[in-house]
Amino acid sequence: MKKTSKPPVTVFVALLRAVNVGGKNIISMPALKASFEKIGFTGVTTYINSGNVIFKTKEVDQRKIERNIERMLSKDYHLESKVVVRNLSEMANLVASLPASWKGDPRYKYNVIFLRHSIDSEEILNRLSPNPEIEEVTYRSGALLWSAQISNLPRTDMLKVSGQKIHQEVTVRNLNTTRKLLDLMTKIASA
Repeated sequence: MKKTSKPPVTVFVALLRAVNVGGKNIISMPALKASFEKIGFTGVTTYINSGNVIFKTKEVDQRKIERNIERMLSKDYHLESKVVVRNLSEMANLVASLPASWKGDPRYKYNVIFLRHSIDSEEILNRLSPNPEIEEVTYRSGALLWSAQISNLPRTDMLKVSGQKIHQEVTVRNLNTTRKLLDLMTKIASA
């Protein structure tokens, strides 16, 4: 009798847009964890109070996972929020590709701008107008890497993205959060 193998369980992170930001879209992380478990995800953990949820699933279609999470957010929290989902391999590749200059210098701000699949292309750089004298923006698969000296932040063009249509298709995490998410994903994968 031939054994059938079970589909592998993959570790993902869901990056929720605009959760618990500026006193809006307040969701408790224990409630969010329970909602993720209710729709079938396992090993669910949240990181900080800003919509970072790590989980395991046998589902491999990331668009399907995003749609399921978005439906749950709408039903359980009346939140019409877009979600970006990345698997462990994608997060590991992204973190490994961070610029060597991103050493955590406190004089700089380092952000990873996660792109939804609808705008994930190097062409996105043509739609933006970063000021190369005071900020650096680099495309990686699934993300833009943005850095600027804190003293120059008010003058950066990338801060103006929030007023553009593409803002609804991105979610931002700082360098430390991005690295911590990968660390947590790795731990969950090995558990």
